[in-house]
Amino acid sequence: MLNILGITRFVDLSFRLPLLGWRVPMVLAVGVLPYPVTFLCTDFLSEFYGRRRANAVVAIGLLVNLWVMGFLWLGGALPGAAGSRAAEAAAFFEVRRLAFGAVTASMVAYLTAQFVDVYLFHFWKALTRGRHLWLRNNGSTMVSQLVDTVSVILITHWYAHALPLDPSRPVAPQIAALIASGYAFKFIVALLDTVPFYLGVRWLRRYLDIDPLELL
Repeated sequence: MLNILGITRFVDLSFRLPLLGWRVPMVLAVGVLPYPVTFLCTDFLSEFYGRRRANAVVAIGLLVNLWVMGFLWLGGALPGAAGSRAAEAAAFFEVRRLAFGAVTASMVAYLTAQFVDVYLFHFWKALTRGRHLWLRNNGSTMVSQLVDTVSVILITHWYAHALPLDPSRPVAPQIAALIASGYAFKFIVALLDTVPFYLGVRWLRRYLDIDPLELL
């Protein structure tokens, strides 16, 4: 649902830095707001169940989205009921068009970024021999979020044509600003979720009775 609705509205969270007075632009798609939480969930899966199971969950996420896409395609391919209003059909096909573009963009970005996240998480975990939880959490998420942001913005622009761009201004600086805004938001969230990740790992280690070091 976030893939479908995520690019139908963009919100302006721009702010000014205190003392300096500089305006920091931050225009985000609605779907971006809860998205960083998925990387936190992937890190929990990687920590307790290993790389293979984390990648399996990522693949299941792709299959679920393809399932939704299949029904949207089928809904457009089947003949409409007699008496259906043209306005309703037009609204459905507009949502369908946006959904195909949004899901394609988000799924390519999602798969690439999540696999990068899982790989880097276990790379840092092996390198530090299970120590420095903050490093594998932030070191994997911050890189994978950059991959995700660049991928989804570029694909959404060139495939779905759904970005809120001003036609009177050059395209490249506007796309760069959207990438910077999206990544800045995800970067901040990645820093903020470090403490919840520590607390979650500590609690889940006792609750699940799993030692993450066994997965090294």
